[in-house]
Amino acid sequence: MSAVVGFLTGVLASMGLGGGFILVVWLTLAEEMPQKAAQGVNLLFFLPIALLSLMFHLKNGLINKELVKKLALGGVLGAVIGTYGAQLIDNGLLRKLFAIFLIAFGFRELFSKSVGAAPSNSTQQNNP
Repeated sequence: MSAVVGFLTGVLASMGLGGGFILVVWLTLAEEMPQKAAQGVNLLFFLPIALLSLMFHLKNGLINKELVKKLALGGVLGAVIGTYGAQLIDNGLLRKLFAIFLIAFGFRELFSKSVGAAPSNSTQQNNP
């Protein structure tokens, strides 16, 4: 079963859909791994998938390099602060915060309008 979960999280992560949260949930609930250890495994699992996905996305021209440049410093800084912050939080509290995040994100996805959806052909205007 772990191999199936690994495969599914790899597929979702390579599509940019956040397969890592599934892996963390699996590791903490089914494998009874502590939250911090599950997060570490998730990061190690993510690295080769991210590299492979990045190569395909670059090849297909799907990466906005200017936006990446703008976001990179904040992302690295956030990762460092988040890693140190997680070490200061008890495993039980970290699990609860993770669960709250997942629930809030799920509600947001269920009840918000789709952002960035392409307009249908009937609403597009033809420009001569």
